[in-house]
Amino acid sequence: MTRRPAPPLPPPKARRHLRETAALTQTQLASRVGVTPGTVRAWESGRTTPRGRKREAYAKLLKTLADEETARRTTRPPHAHPESTPETAPAPTPETAPAPNSGSESDPVRKPLPPEPGPAPESGPESGPKSTLEPAPEPEPGPEPVPEARPAPIALTPAQAFDALYEFGAPALVRQTYLLTGRREQAREAVERAFQTAWEHWPEVARDRDPVGWVRATAYEYALSPWQRLRPRHRHPEPPPADPGDRTLLNTLLRLPPRHRRTLVLYDGVGLDLPETAAETEASTPTAANRLLRAREAVAGRLPALADPQVLHRRLAELASNERLGAARPHAVRGDGERRARFWTRAAIAFTAALIGTTALTVRTAPTHYEPPVSPGQAVRGVPPRVAQGSLSDEELELRHKLRDQLQHGPERLSPRLE
Repeated sequence: MTRRPAPPLPPPKARRHLRETAALTQTQLASRVGVTPGTVRAWESGRTTPRGRKREAYAKLLKTLADEETARRTTRPPHAHPESTPETAPAPTPETAPAPNSGSESDPVRKPLPPEPGPAPESGPESGPKSTLEPAPEPEPGPEPVPEARPAPIALTPAQAFDALYEFGAPALVRQTYLLTGRREQAREAVERAFQTAWEHWPEVARDRDPVGWVRATAYEYALSPWQRLRPRHRHPEPPPADPGDRTLLNTLLRLPPRHRRTLVLYDGVGLDLPETAAETEASTPTAANRLLRAREAVAGRLPALADPQVLHRRLAELASNERLGAARPHAVRGDGERRARFWTRAAIAFTAALIGTTALTVRTAPTHYEPPVSPGQAVRGVPPRVAQGSLSDEELELRHKLRDQLQHGPERLSPRLE
């Protein structure tokens, strides 16, 4: 038994275009497919792809919307219909002319003016009642209007596109990261490092469907890294917010586990829906929902006034906005990133050169043949060990004098005796 191939779907941008052309909201389209509006938003952004029966229903609905759009384009009346042009249309008669107040909002046709009073018609058998007005003179055809040429889109350089992205997303990301860390300098540094990483991988970030989300995920990972605790700056606490309510809310957030805190900030602070929050935190949707509920319970347990999600969202925005958190200029961030990249590139080149030199020196000085090791000496039984040279004893001195005094040559030493 073979499966049927999945019905094809248009690209995410085309899906959104079809929905907007049909004047449908995401909620209306979600009710027709049988899903939630957040699911439709994820389908149109390209983060998720429908499967199974939902994919078939979604593809069928999009095909219907595309057919309706094609039918509207083909049956759309031209700008000036030939049967209703002023050259061939007869003038309205007094009997058929509409009354001054007989128009409607759905009929935008201009009402004809009443005829000017003229001389009374002569009475006689030849003169009959005039039932029509004389046709108006035909206007001379003028030149056809030339459509205005639209200006070509201005192509931005990579540096200009990066600067625009930084100006748009950096201030909000610094405030969001402050809610995660509670430290102003650490929040600014995390956002700057994230944008520097984005500049290093700019071709990938420029083609991403959500560049701000790419940078946000990188900034959150850097800010919540456990290695931040080992830095000397982390040992000295920063001054808390001046408002007691903001101070209590910030302390409550910092007491949450990092994953719960990040989920709460993304959902109730940034405003992402549950599937997008789960995707950014690299968790399943039920897991993200469980973390969100636990985080809300912890906040509501200490601050009962923030049990309402709308109130919590407003208080998080106020807490992040009350702190004066500035960001560096985009050209400075790009320059720091380029200098850091050059430094690590040169360090890698220097390390590689040192490794190559060490390898060459080792190859040069290494032995070319095998030399067996010399076995250590062993003591032989009955032979006294060899001692170092020192002063002679009396017996040795006497023996040396005796050897020197006696003759060392003679026939007894040169020729053996016969026995």
